[in-house]
Amino acid sequence: MNLNITGHHVEITPAIREYATSKIGKIKRHFENVIDVQIILSVEKLKQKAEATVHMSGKDVFVECEDENLYAAIDTLIDKLDRQVMKHKEKLADRRHDVSGQHPVAAE
Repeated sequence: MNLNITGHHVEITPAIREYATSKIGKIKRHFENVIDVQIILSVEKLKQKAEATVHMSGKDVFVECEDENLYAAIDTLIDKLDRQVMKHKEKLADRRHDVSGQHPVAAE
């Protein structure tokens, strides 16, 4: 898994990089087919913004989150990403366990 963390109007300190890296491990535990993760952290006046694009096998997921605290924005971002990744994983599992062998839309 490639992880790229960049900052707009904010310096990415080793503490922030370590925090984001440890949190992104949660997604890696839930879905092993994550290819690439791009995280952009930015500051606009009093708002701290975190954006992430996750490239998985079969889908790209984009999530953004704003908060007054950068660490809280990263936490919320990871929670949103985790929900979307788990949803994608469940969809893949549902397609695999479809006994008809047809695409669910074609079966109607």
